[in-house]
Amino acid sequence: MGRILISIFLIFGVFNVSKSEQRPEIIKTALLIVDIQNFYFPGEGPGLVNAGEAAVAASKVLKVFRDKNLPVVHIRHQALKGFEIHSSVQPLSGEKVITKKEVNSFLGTDLLEYLKENNITKLVIIGMQTHMCLEAAVRAGHDFGFQCIVIKDACATKDLNFEGRVIKAEDVHFSTFAALSTGGYSKVIDLQEFLKNTDSYLTK
Repeated sequence: MGRILISIFLIFGVFNVSKSEQRPEIIKTALLIVDIQNFYFPGEGPGLVNAGEAAVAASKVLKVFRDKNLPVVHIRHQALKGFEIHSSVQPLSGEKVITKKEVNSFLGTDLLEYLKENNITKLVIIGMQTHMCLEAAVRAGHDFGFQCIVIKDACATKDLNFEGRVIKAEDVHFSTFAALSTGGYSKVIDLQEFLKNTDSYLTK
């Protein structure tokens, strides 16, 4: 009788293991919108190069997530002027909004806790500035174990000055993406690629 029970237990255990091994990994994706705020647009601040175009692209990405009822997280940097999130990506009731004081969206906020509580495994990250808060969010997200995708059209930055040299915004933009991509921190794609293969990028 004892041997029969042991055999049944072993058979049942093997069956369960094989079933669990066949279970596909569950991928849940969230959109992280970093600092698309009024102070990056002409009128409230100096503005970024192509901020308007980036905002339009960001709104299209946001619509995809809303249509699919996927989590959206809005990040905004604390500021005295232009603090409001831009109208192109204005949060809806129920969407997570986080206010940060640091460049890194995870530092001093409940972002990581929120993502873990909602079983998020992949992040689509867009925002401003490309070389600062956007890049910091991607690097931190990767280091915390999230798969990261950046949609380059939905990001913007500005000209930089260093040791008397001007680095054009386009060069800042693409050098940042090159570092993130070749360094393995993130996949970098354009808006049309994302819209064409949305399901693939959100679920695989």
